[in-house]
Amino acid sequence: MIYLDHHATTPLDPRVLDAMMPYFTGKFGNAASRSHKFGWEAEEAVEQSRLRIARLIGASPREIVFTSGATESNNLAIKGVVEASAGKGDHVVTCAIEHKAVLDVCRSLEQRGARITRLPVGRDGLVDPGAVDAAIGERTVLVSIMYANNEVGTLQPVAEIGRICRERGVAFHSDAAQAVGKVPVNVNADSIDLLSISAHKIYGPKGAGALYVRRHDPRVQLTAQMDGGGHESGMRPGTLNVPGIVGLGEACAICCREMDEESVRLRRLRDHLRARLEAELEEVSVNGSLEHRLPHNLNMSFTHVESESLMMGIGGVAVSSGSACTSAIMEPSYVLKAMGIADDAAHSSIRFGLGRFNTEEEVDGAASNIVEAVRKLRELKVQYDSGN
Repeated sequence: MIYLDHHATTPLDPRVLDAMMPYFTGKFGNAASRSHKFGWEAEEAVEQSRLRIARLIGASPREIVFTSGATESNNLAIKGVVEASAGKGDHVVTCAIEHKAVLDVCRSLEQRGARITRLPVGRDGLVDPGAVDAAIGERTVLVSIMYANNEVGTLQPVAEIGRICRERGVAFHSDAAQAVGKVPVNVNADSIDLLSISAHKIYGPKGAGALYVRRHDPRVQLTAQMDGGGHESGMRPGTLNVPGIVGLGEACAICCREMDEESVRLRRLRDHLRARLEAELEEVSVNGSLEHRLPHNLNMSFTHVESESLMMGIGGVAVSSGSACTSAIMEPSYVLKAMGIADDAAHSSIRFGLGRFNTEEEVDGAASNIVEAVRKLRELKVQYDSGN
């Protein structure tokens, strides 16, 4: 199998596993147990990871709250701000191509009486910062715009949106699960107040994540979404997942060291895959912005081919036709539809996510399999349409 679905999840980096292993066995202490060595070791490891995460995104370690992943971080950020702002406002601005972990949270708040504005995007998947500015009103308490899209890889103009939010006195949250560790992210340069991170998108373990919460200029107020114990400055109770947190910290440290070089390599592999597919197949198109894009993302439509049939035809290559969270749904991608892409093109789209351990030989093998499968499926369609 050739794995090209790194937006869904990434394999655990062996270096991350090595860092985690001691905290499953000998160093098994509870980080909240401060009366003996076992607890001290666990707490020290947690704080070291907090520092490593903060360093990757330009934050202070005290601004990092550990969670179970980006979905929980999104829930805590969005619901937490809205509930803490009761009496001041109840309006949230987001966009139509956010991950379900944001859209579903907003829908839940809407059912409780909050007002949600879902901004459209252009055919390139970009949100217009001017539309964000126009949508902000007196009762707006939060803008939530993802850093990078999980299907088409579009990098949003977060710095411009952050500047607008800061000028308007509105908190700015960004789901950065797909961006952190892949492109440079700096919460201060981008004027981001809350940022969601997931370990398993950066070669760390599943079930570990973090939420950056700005503590000054301005200080963000959140209402906790769970009760019991007062952990993580009262924002997220429960015994900390020390091995997972250590894994997240190690994954972030590796990204700090290797991200620039890795991004160049993955962009080269991505462009090589695109060049082969465009050279050997007719009627293929790239979805999303080519200029403002994650270096390892390629989303392409193959005219006259159903994506589900194509994925079955390339069984030795792991890809997807959209978000992993909606892969069981046969409807065309809501992201591509929001970008104005026709249903037939959306139904023929494939998402390729290249990763740290992919080789050029694997990319060439995948390209050959895809070309062969597309040609066969198009030939079958011609025969079917002609009644032969």
